[in-house]
Amino acid sequence: MSSIHTRGDDAARDEGRPASPGAPTAPVTVDGTRTAPADVDAATERLVTALADADAAGWYGALEVERPWSTHNPHLDGEFARASAIRRYLCRELAGLLHAGARITARASRPQPPFDDPAFFSALDEERVDTRSKKLFLFSPERMALSLDRIGHYTGTPATSFQRHVLFTNYAMHVDAFCERFPDAERPAREGVQMPAFHHRTEDGDGVSLVNIGVGPANAKTATDHVAVLRPDTMIMIGHCGGLRNHQQKGDFVLATGYQRADHVLDEVLPLDVPVVPNHRLNSFLLDALQKAGMTYRLGIVHTTDNRDWEFTQQATLAAMRVSRSVAVDMESATIAANGFRYRVPHATLLCVSDKPLHGSPKLAVGAQEFYEASKRHHLDLALDALDAVRREHPEGLPGQEIRAVDEPLFGGPPDL
Repeated sequence: MSSIHTRGDDAARDEGRPASPGAPTAPVTVDGTRTAPADVDAATERLVTALADADAAGWYGALEVERPWSTHNPHLDGEFARASAIRRYLCRELAGLLHAGARITARASRPQPPFDDPAFFSALDEERVDTRSKKLFLFSPERMALSLDRIGHYTGTPATSFQRHVLFTNYAMHVDAFCERFPDAERPAREGVQMPAFHHRTEDGDGVSLVNIGVGPANAKTATDHVAVLRPDTMIMIGHCGGLRNHQQKGDFVLATGYQRADHVLDEVLPLDVPVVPNHRLNSFLLDALQKAGMTYRLGIVHTTDNRDWEFTQQATLAAMRVSRSVAVDMESATIAANGFRYRVPHATLLCVSDKPLHGSPKLAVGAQEFYEASKRHHLDLALDALDAVRREHPEGLPGQEIRAVDEPLFGGPPDL
């Protein structure tokens, strides 16, 4: 486990960032009312380049947005660390603001503190941030900087390699299928990383990244805590589960429509009485993929537990499963969904039944490999087919109204037309 005093894959060294701040870069201002539509893309590139230049000089970048059409929130601002890591996202969002007639300034904000500065530690606390105020980003630049550094540490790949669509899995078999499907995929630069990531990169950044988070809600929380800073268009959990219904068979699929959160890792920051459901549009694309492929599946609640051996103390868990009418049990899905909800990222869950703990078919070593080989390609293909549909129908990202309250930050997806 890295600490905030350790750079790990030190982005500052990799990017040639000076040890001490240089002179602040000159501000860049673009007035959307005076910018022709054909010139907006070039204008957004200039704005984001100004943020990246500030970063290279050792400063956090800042954006100031004037929205003349807004009565209640005419002025918005935000600070960023390593804006180049979310360049595509920033260009998309700033372009939308310019097309609407905003006036945007990008400038150097303040010198970046080192990770071992006590003030840096204090700025990581999300509870100090008023998430109800309209602003341009969910995260402080310190929080962003540390997450981008830890992405490299945990996954073995730089944050800039991540694509707009992210799959999470709890089994290496899906990594094998991914690398067979995309033999030129970028892989971890070193052995032994905790959550290895693999990237099918495209020129537009709308490819797919796969992260093997391993088993358990703690890993699921860690991965999504940091990946959320990249503002992906989608996050999908593709993993194995225990089927809880009599008529399910090994190899059947489960498309989650909701979650019973018994993982406990986010209870203090997201109360259990807050409903967490998958993104409806993303679920619709997954359902279409299942039906087109002729797969056997069930829709329903997924019970996520933090106890890998819940069968040893069954009664409380069984009672919870029954009252919720859960159709599957796993250890990661509700955690990823809860963080998707917290951080306003469209998310969904597609699981494959690997055992039936309530019906005399526990997960055993004998026969497991045969099941894995039979299911892994179908499972990955279903998720990739759904993402193809997302790209076709929502090339600028899924609408975000259903994951954003009225007083939430603007960034996070196009409007729902």
